[in-house]
Formats: sequence, C-alpha cells, structure tokens
Amino acid sequence: MVYTYKELLLDYKSAYQIEKAVKDGKIYKIEKGIYSDIPSVHYLAVIMKKYPYGVFTSYSAYYYHNLTDVIPNKIYISTDRNNRMISSNKIKQIRMKDELYNLGKTEIDYEGIKINIYDKERMLIDLARNKNKIGYDLYKEIISNYRKLANSLDTQKIEEYLQYFVNGDKIFEIIQDEVF
Repeated sequence: MVYTYKELLLDYKSAYQIEKAVKDGKIYKIEKGIYSDIPSVHYLAVIMKKYPYGVFTSYSAYYYHNLTDVIPNKIYISTDRNNRMISSNKIKQIRMKDELYNLGKTEIDYEGIKINIYDKERMLIDLARNKNKIGYDLYKEIISNYRKLANSLDTQKIEEYLQYFVNGDKIFEIIQDEVF
C-alpha cells in the first residue's frame, strides 16, 4: 500500500519515528512525501496517491483504455482549473473548467491500480475535437479501435456530453462519419 507523509504521521506520530521505520525496513521511501510497505510500487499508484484529484486524459487515456499501443512520453492529467499547478517534467497538466473536468470522469482498474480516467465516450469527443493536433497515424489507429467498439459505446452519453462543447454539432458529424 502507498502512503503519504501525512498519513504516516498519524501512525508513527513523528518524523523521527518515520525515519526509524524506513531504516528498519518496515516502510520504504518511494520518493519525496510518498512511502510504501513494499519496496517497489507501480508508478500509477504513486501518481494517484500524489494527485488524487487528477484524471488521466489525452494520450494517456487512449493508452490505458487500450485504444493505442503507443506509450505516451508524458502522463497527461487533467485537473480543475482552480487546482494547484503540478510541477513535474513527467506530467503534462491540462486545466479545465469545472463542467468539463467532471464530464465523463470514471475509475478503472489498470494492472491492479484504480485510476481516475475519462470514459471512452468522452475521449472519443476529445479525439474528434483535436483531430488535427494528433498525428495522422495515431489518429487512424485510435479511430479504427473505436470502430471495433462502436456497438458498445453509449451514443446517448456522447450526445449528452456534446452539449458542453462549442461546435458540438460538427464534433458529432465527425464522430458519425469516422466511427458509426
């Protein structure tokens, strides 16, 4: 299990006791402010512990939804626009308005780790919105995987989500032409 420094303070009562537990091998320091009761921890568990308010989006979401096999060079996380800035060269933070930040937010189990991620319907809308920003080959790969999933996608959910986006009608046309 992964713990924050604050969580350990509740059990160990002082910084000295935490350091002693680390020295004795009872807990392991993974990185600054993050500890574990096992020596090696999945990087997603660390990210979700550090940024519990973050939601995987963009290239990361496509990868974790198995819509592409291209591993993103950064982890793409969206946050509420009022949330603090994430200062990490491994993470690309995308700040959103409240209504868009919560739209399609869900939780999945990826390799035994519970992660916050946007659902496939929301990510399809984002794919159509950002069609020209994503490389052609990657776009085609993701779209072809969406075509395979077309029958399992919730079209009513897509229509509901589109109400929150500018040019929702154009986005819907792109989705209809490319996927259904």
